[in-house]
Amino acid sequence: MAENIANLMFYIFSLITIFSALMVISSKNPVHSVLFLILAFFNAAGLFVLLGAEYIAMTLVIVYVGAVAVLFLFVVMMLNINFSEMRDGFLRYLPLGGAVAVTIFAEFVFVFSSSLKGKNMLAPVKNAIASSSEVTNTQAIGNILYTNYAYPFQMAGIILLIAMIGAIVLTKRDRIGVRKQNIAKQLARTKESGMELVSVKSGEGIK
Repeated sequence: MAENIANLMFYIFSLITIFSALMVISSKNPVHSVLFLILAFFNAAGLFVLLGAEYIAMTLVIVYVGAVAVLFLFVVMMLNINFSEMRDGFLRYLPLGGAVAVTIFAEFVFVFSSSLKGKNMLAPVKNAIASSSEVTNTQAIGNILYTNYAYPFQMAGIILLIAMIGAIVLTKRDRIGVRKQNIAKQLARTKESGMELVSVKSGEGIK
């Protein structure tokens, strides 16, 4: 009974994830695309829970939904997007995108056909999980991430930092009449230039 419920939930999460992914790339409104992306993240987290990777599921919700998706939403809302140019670019790159989609679909067909023929492609993963049953999910991920994949993990952090800087540069707007802070000028300020001693006579005040 529990196995049937798990299988049912797997198909529900999978269908919603696929539908959300299709709506992300097909929605005309970019804000709606980001909202469907958040929905896809939530359902992908549900799939990770079914696989027993609860730490990855929580990380997906906290990091991607709580930070990355919100960042995407603010960038989309602050950018001055020309929708006519977007449509022209979509038609221009449609053949290349179609070729990539056909390639990915062929890979999926190969994976599913191999599984139907009796080849268990997830056997190495199951063996790794069985061998590490004495440690927690978080500890197992940490042992692999910070030993075998330490350098790729650091590279991913650098790429995310570059993406964040790019988002700030894209949303930066120069407006006329707005006073801005000049850090270099403030640091170069001395006591002589910032303070003036005035001798005021009694009863006259400062003019």
